[in-house]
Amino acid sequence: MTTNLGVAYGPQIAAAAARHHLDARLLAAVAAQETGGPGSSSGRNIVGDGGHGRGVFQIDDRYHPFARTAAAMDPARNADYAAGLLAASLERYGGDVHAALSAYNAGSPEAAGTRTDWGDGPRLGYADSVLRHYAELGGPGTASTGPTAGPLDALLGFVALLGGSAVSGQPQLPPYRPLAQPDQNDSGDTAPAVLADGDA
Repeated sequence: MTTNLGVAYGPQIAAAAARHHLDARLLAAVAAQETGGPGSSSGRNIVGDGGHGRGVFQIDDRYHPFARTAAAMDPARNADYAAGLLAASLERYGGDVHAALSAYNAGSPEAAGTRTDWGDGPRLGYADSVLRHYAELGGPGTASTGPTAGPLDALLGFVALLGGSAVSGQPQLPPYRPLAQPDQNDSGDTAPAVLADGDA
């Protein structure tokens, strides 16, 4: 399990991602977007949205009773809750990463959500900004699209490497597909684990 994710609370994020069968770097990218801001690590701003976002993943207390508990400020529990939300969105939207990220932020798969100004190009909608963080964190297939690339170049390079295409300037990511890989269960037997594309 990768715990050096380039963000604060990497071990907690990696553990939550593993429990929910997510790409740890994708979950770390959400944390970086939620509490780090453009080009920085997560963890800097753990109460946001006018005081409604709680913890590393900014779980909104207006919509999630969990966020009104002390547990919401615990990085491990906050990461686990966020991972559950993201995993459910990925399942609900057929593995569409962009739609799942949009729904995580704004409740709708079509919403642009929070817009971020990275200072080197157009403002990015929430999902596109998370995917830029993902590229900068070295997500699978992003080796040639590091922090020196422009946001659109990095995102489109990432999409192209994953086999997606851009239509009308909007990135279209391939579906998130669980992959089976041997893993140890509690009894010591091997059981399939679910990983994001490119994690092998």
